[in-house]
Amino acid sequence: MSERSGMQRSNEDDSGRSNATDRGDGRKDFDELTSKTQSRRTVLRGTAAACAAGVGLTSTASASSDSYEQYYDDYRTVVDVTDVGADNSGNESITPVLEELRDDDTLLVFPEGRYYMDEQFRFTGFDNFGLVGQNATLVPANYWNFSGPQYRLFRLGISYRPGNHIRFEGFDIDQTAPNTGIRVIEAFAANRLEVRDITVYGQHDSGTWGPGRFNITEADGTGIVDQFWVPDGAAWINDTPTAGERWRGPTGFVSNMNKGTLQYKHCWLDGFPDNGLYATSKNGTVIVHGGLYKNCNGANVRVGGQNSQIRWPTVEIDSMRPEDRSQRGIRLEDGHGFKIHGAAVTNTVPEPTSHAISVMNTCQSARIERTQIDVRGPDVNHGIVLSPECGETALVDTTIDHQTAGGHAIWIMDTDSTDRVIGEYLTITGEAGDASGFRDAIRCERDNCRFNKIEVDQTGRNGANRNAIVNRGSDLTVYKSDLRADRYPYIDIGSNALVLDSELASSGDREAVCLYSSSENPSFKQNHLVNGIRDYGASYVTAWSNDYS
Repeated sequence: MSERSGMQRSNEDDSGRSNATDRGDGRKDFDELTSKTQSRRTVLRGTAAACAAGVGLTSTASASSDSYEQYYDDYRTVVDVTDVGADNSGNESITPVLEELRDDDTLLVFPEGRYYMDEQFRFTGFDNFGLVGQNATLVPANYWNFSGPQYRLFRLGISYRPGNHIRFEGFDIDQTAPNTGIRVIEAFAANRLEVRDITVYGQHDSGTWGPGRFNITEADGTGIVDQFWVPDGAAWINDTPTAGERWRGPTGFVSNMNKGTLQYKHCWLDGFPDNGLYATSKNGTVIVHGGLYKNCNGANVRVGGQNSQIRWPTVEIDSMRPEDRSQRGIRLEDGHGFKIHGAAVTNTVPEPTSHAISVMNTCQSARIERTQIDVRGPDVNHGIVLSPECGETALVDTTIDHQTAGGHAIWIMDTDSTDRVIGEYLTITGEAGDASGFRDAIRCERDNCRFNKIEVDQTGRNGANRNAIVNRGSDLTVYKSDLRADRYPYIDIGSNALVLDSELASSGDREAVCLYSSSENPSFKQNHLVNGIRDYGASYVTAWSNDYS
């Protein structure tokens, strides 16, 4: 069963225990990984620092960790957990101590050290609660040694009894020992959620739920997950102790019941078997700002909601495991007013259907702008795919370098919908092939589309028979565009198309335009059409003031 299909029931179940075996330590591997990732970590933190948000509180309380003093006035009680018995040597479980300290309006401070946990800590229905670490490392027990629900370290709030204000910051999680992957935190916050500076070391190889689940339960609530890094990903379910119990394996981050505004900022997810970021609530708003999302099966960034935004992320697919079947870059669904701005999506090992960007049927409106897409590989694959029932979509100031064996850089799929698709200032290049008949840079199967000032160059691969635009819809307009292709720059099998003030040329010495017998009322005005028009019986063709030389 997937986490999504069983989430409502399973996530509210705190029953069950497991047999215990030796937990292992993994200290050496953790130190080596820390050293190897330090340079990357420094770079990402430096980039993030310019945008980091502070709460600006005044300090009046004292504890052994000074870096969070600015938070102390936010709480009635501030506790250094080592002062009341929490072991920071990694030898004894701290969960019983945390249970004793659990109280509203309380901040728990974890000084430098290693904190072993072999049981979930749960706290719900509070107004204000936080946990912060200063060079603190959480060490989960392995799957067999973890008592009770083997899903989470921290469960703060639940859907029907959320916390009002939740803070969780400054922890490393050492899961380098075998079978120690676990959800670090699951949080339901009504008003305010703050999760910052979390790094997970080691592959999540126990098969339990992925590292984070976050939801805001009130429409006017806000949350941020800032610099939560999971660079080592997760094992497929059949390579874990829970083989056969779930579909695929862990998801990176889940936000499937969000009603407020939730931001994922400068996060890092790599190599999850069942989606990287899965934030698909129909209600609420999700903002993805920056970050690195890489090599996740299903989709690397999958977002729903109202007026959700994906700004400046880097999405990379450069390796696949044998079990991976589709690694889409960005997927939009279940909502309206989506915006992708400044994304960089690179897929160099795509399986078929691993589109760079998918706009799904349940996406009612979207805008993709200032985005760079690079798709290449030995299989047929596509750049931006607009599903048949998706709503109005704008593609603006975007570049697609398409180097696959075949496929469409932009595929606007067949539909009865007349919601407009508009493309402006698009650049499509690359030596794509024509495998399986997928030979069109832009394949337009929808009515009421328009392309303004676009450049398409499909002349790179000898004998590829690429076309620049193939139109099957009604009322297409192409304006002030430059279309070049090995085969035909423009093919029309639709109706009422207008090509105006554009340059069209075939590098294969064919005509600039090919009209099939199903084409009705096409118009070509004031264009430069090298070698003219090939007409296979189109109806009512208008050609006015064109240059054919």
